[in-house]
Amino acid sequence: MIKGIYEAHLPVSDIAKSIEFYQNLELELAHQGEAVTFFWIEKGKSWLGLWESPQVKTPYHPSLRHIAFHVELDDLLKAKDWLEERGATLRKAFGFEPEQQPIVLPNNPQTHAALYFNDPDGNSLELITPLSIDKDIDFDMMSYEDWLSNK
Repeated sequence: MIKGIYEAHLPVSDIAKSIEFYQNLELELAHQGEAVTFFWIEKGKSWLGLWESPQVKTPYHPSLRHIAFHVELDDLLKAKDWLEERGATLRKAFGFEPEQQPIVLPNNPQTHAALYFNDPDGNSLELITPLSIDKDIDFDMMSYEDWLSNK
């Protein structure tokens, strides 16, 4: 029955600044309203809603303010420069500094590679791609470079 995520929502403090940020990430504006603005993640399949709110500066928790965007591996490997060209900066995640990224996450049974950055309001954003499905793989999180040499 459930096929995927259709929409996700994030609070933002300045809708105009956030619209510019997400357009720089090459997301297409789907709807701009008074209360919420939507961007297509995958046109006709999934979108991101941004809500301007004075409560954005309330305590952060990733279960409430985190979006992971699926990307292909080739794009993930070029993402650091791509993000920097758009004014976004990679951030430390799980003890790994950005220059060590992407990192490989052993989320059994699915292994992923990911990069992390924030939007202007500190919402956690992630670019992620699946690497393999293998229920028998058991390893610690590592850099993509280390993962390649240990495959």
